[in-house]
Amino acid sequence: MSKTPSLVSINWLAENLGDPNIRIFDSSWHMPNAGRDAKAEYDASHIPGALFFDVDEIADTENPLPHMMPSEEKMASRLRSFGISNSDHIVIYDHSAGLSASRGWYMFKSFGHEKVSILNGGYAKWAAEGHPVTDDIPVFNKSHYIASKDDNATRTVEQLIENITTKAEQVIDARSNGRFLGTEPEPRAGLKSGRIPESFNVPFNVLLNDDKMFKSPEELKEIFLNSGIDLEKPLVTSCGSGMTACVLLFALDLVGQNNKSLYDGSWTEWGSHPDTPVIK
Repeated sequence: MSKTPSLVSINWLAENLGDPNIRIFDSSWHMPNAGRDAKAEYDASHIPGALFFDVDEIADTENPLPHMMPSEEKMASRLRSFGISNSDHIVIYDHSAGLSASRGWYMFKSFGHEKVSILNGGYAKWAAEGHPVTDDIPVFNKSHYIASKDDNATRTVEQLIENITTKAEQVIDARSNGRFLGTEPEPRAGLKSGRIPESFNVPFNVLLNDDKMFKSPEELKEIFLNSGIDLEKPLVTSCGSGMTACVLLFALDLVGQNNKSLYDGSWTEWGSHPDTPVIK
């Protein structure tokens, strides 16, 4: 059996649209200050057959931090309501500046779903190439779905504080270089500026071409290596709120790096925590 590709092309999805074993999700998400409503945009226009994967709702909504990972029970409940089976091939896309499809991909992966891909170029490329879009909201029969959460797929603030001393894992920050250096203000009020000590910076957008398609694995590998990343070491990714850090995780997957995890609280937690060291 061939391995499910991490990336699928616009043409591939167009040719396979309507396959009952392929299920499509719009995982769009926008920064609170972007003035955009991802669900409203989905309701107005999406790829036929796509459901909306709401990363703010399919989350631990009792945690004050945004879109933190949900429990096994909640993930399974939502996927059952969508009619998803464990054997389905999931294809995720977005229409977001921050490539939030990567967050959806990471969530499926970290709950044990193996067959999941990102649509390279997303909604914008799909629509620009003249493929069909619709406002019809599909309805599927409920299913039985088993979610198996990999607790090693995420890191806590306590683990990141300890890691500053042990240096067991390299931490990569997906924020802009200005935010990483503390020369640009944070978009969320009340956060400290700067970076986690000993962390490295790979702004997520450098991994993408102008059309929001991922660069080749060879180019991605070179970017990580030139940023000081040792791809043989365990890696942890971080960003503002655990969203674009998943772009780094996805790019690392494309280059074959399998020992990686997400600091889910990211800078929203680190920058507001009383006990976290920050350097500029």
